[in-house]
Amino acid sequence: MSVEIALRHARVRYGPLEALHGVDLAVPAARLTVLLGRNGAGRTTVLRALAGTVPLTAGRVEWRGADATRLPAHARALRGLMFVPDQRAVFASLTVAENLALVLPPGADPGRAAEVHPPLRPLLGRRAGTLSGGEQRMLALSRALLSPAGLLLLDEPAQGMSPATAARTYALLGEAARRGRTVVVAEQSLQPELRAVTTVVYGLRRGAVEFSGEASEWPHPR
Repeated sequence: MSVEIALRHARVRYGPLEALHGVDLAVPAARLTVLLGRNGAGRTTVLRALAGTVPLTAGRVEWRGADATRLPAHARALRGLMFVPDQRAVFASLTVAENLALVLPPGADPGRAAEVHPPLRPLLGRRAGTLSGGEQRMLALSRALLSPAGLLLLDEPAQGMSPATAARTYALLGEAARRGRTVVVAEQSLQPELRAVTTVVYGLRRGAVEFSGEASEWPHPR
């Protein structure tokens, strides 16, 4: 199994506090990997370190075997990485259609969002900032899946969604991995719908990896 991106002995500090304590983590290519842990466990910081939005204080980032530690976030995005944070993941002043147009080829129909999440179709003319939390997550996910990015990093992508919409979201992410994209999701728990499409699980606690293995080996049922 080839590795798409990895952290090697990674440490991250926020001021006097160290958020990651020498994390080693390898994300397999064309698979769905889940980072699990409670708030404060380091899940979001791992995603930010991979995306380049926070610097490492020690260790390195390897992307497709090359050292990408000093590669800035915008350069990683240009090379095919898309990071969807848990907050402020849409451009609030733009309409839904305008948000989607940012990742679509010129002249493409933004109505294609209905292919991902049908409830967005009647909202295409609405400003993204007026949407509910769940609708904004649907928009952020739709933009990621409609983009050409080959590496998707998503922080709690189903946050604020109904159970049915969350299940659809996890299924869509699993399908993206089956079609050759590398997907990394940070969640607090491994829901049954997510377990069904997950290849690798990393359990984090207090900034360190305490578990790594297949989803079937994850010791916590929820």
